[in-house]
Amino acid sequence: MRYVKITFRVLVVLLVGSFLHYVLPQHDLARITSTEVIRTDLSGWNRIFYAQADSGGADLATRDLRLINTQRQKAWLFGFVPREAEGVMVYRNEDSGWIWPPYFKFDSSDLQAEAAASISPPGQENWVVITHYGWRNRFLSIYPNAVGIRPVEGPDVRIIPWFNIFFFVFLGLALLFLRAAWMQFRERMMDPALEKAGDRWDEIEAGAAEKRSRLRRWFARLGGK
Repeated sequence: MRYVKITFRVLVVLLVGSFLHYVLPQHDLARITSTEVIRTDLSGWNRIFYAQADSGGADLATRDLRLINTQRQKAWLFGFVPREAEGVMVYRNEDSGWIWPPYFKFDSSDLQAEAAASISPPGQENWVVITHYGWRNRFLSIYPNAVGIRPVEGPDVRIIPWFNIFFFVFLGLALLFLRAAWMQFRERMMDPALEKAGDRWDEIEAGAAEKRSRLRRWFARLGGK
């Protein structure tokens, strides 16, 4: 039973961690190399990883998908820890609208224009910070969704993910508050109720034992006659 509890807790932590890693904003330091629009089929099971169509457009199974191609500087832990390595990254550019996650993005056309204006020409490096959410998976053909682009001076810029810091601090405080509230509720309500139930059960067992003892004595007297 102990291993079952441990396995369940590990699975819960993995699911919650994966969910937060997908929906929380991440910041990539990158150079935009090109932009393009492709025709893609969203009728498969990977549809859940794509947002809705642009605001005012029909949400069809097959539609145009804006992509932003970049060469980015790699990092760990939501951008907290930069790495001395670069790699190719492709972002999609879709309106998130009013649906989950709540980024309320309605300006994908403007963002595509910003991306096109920030393309690094040959011999010149234009560095930008791309804010996004989601995952890149080549097997599933899914891309992170870019929600913001801002120019920076160079690749040595330090990115501090303030929102994620505040979020995890708030989450930790909320968990501590809930734990304290649960312990207080358990101490005031559940423990006394369980103690009373235990005392009542002890009384019932004592009464039953007394009745059994009387019954045995009665049978003993009856057998001795």
